[in-house]
Amino acid sequence: MEEEISQIEKNETWGLVPHPKDKNIIGTKWVLKNKMNEDGQIIINKARLVCKGYSQIEGIDFEETFAPVARVEAITMFLDFSCAKGFKIYQMDVKSTFLNGELMEEVYMEQPEGFDLT
Repeated sequence: MEEEISQIEKNETWGLVPHPKDKNIIGTKWVLKNKMNEDGQIIINKARLVCKGYSQIEGIDFEETFAPVARVEAITMFLDFSCAKGFKIYQMDVKSTFLNGELMEEVYMEQPEGFDLT
């Protein structure tokens, strides 16, 4: 959790403001996951702070949504082509991806429980 909070603070993702009475406030929750090795032993505890986006109302809180997700067919075609041409393929994990996106609307979220952010 500390790593996630430090990324939020480092990127200046948000700031604490007084609770606006005329705005919809989106709740937050922590999603915890244990990553295991091939022997089933826990090697990493991961924590992600997520918003409860289902409480938003289209047309009031947002106009459109977009999630960059690759289709399985596109990945298969990419891998087939790469193998045929002998290309090397590398994989990477981007931490805190959502923190780097640009929003066009103001979004108000609840402060996560148990942390005093400034």
